[in-house]
Amino acid sequence: MAAEQVPITSAAPWASEPRTPQQSRLSWPLSPVPVVVRYFDAPETPYSAGHRGVDLAVVPGQEVLAADAGVVVFAGPVAGRPVISVDHDGGLRTTYLPVVPKVAVGEQVHRGQVLGTVLAGHPGCPVAACLHWGVRRGEEYVDPLALAGEVGEYRLKPWGGDR
Repeated sequence: MAAEQVPITSAAPWASEPRTPQQSRLSWPLSPVPVVVRYFDAPETPYSAGHRGVDLAVVPGQEVLAADAGVVVFAGPVAGRPVISVDHDGGLRTTYLPVVPKVAVGEQVHRGQVLGTVLAGHPGCPVAACLHWGVRRGEEYVDPLALAGEVGEYRLKPWGGDR
């Protein structure tokens, strides 16, 4: 007995129209998509230890791209390292370091525009160079990977159950 052939359709029979992928809130600040060498670690309080961004493996001199359209609000040294900060709609601010700027304060930038180039020498970087990419919403630091549509690093916390 021959098996019945069922026609293959591109959408499920209950779907009214094909789904289109939704664009992430932020795009990656590097191309191609880099390896994450250190993940976001939210501090317990605003003044506690933590890692307020992610460190991405790069090649020294690699171009850094704006994660979204916005306005450059800072481009200069902080503690001897060059930093760029961009304000975006919705109260987000992205920060990139150590990056030699190719943009100036007050400049409007578009998503994917070159902001500058990465320098070697980010403290704690286990490869030739790292880009530290941070994001704040208001005064709260948030995980950039979550806004780029990526899964960050998960850690299990102790459960307070009786087991």
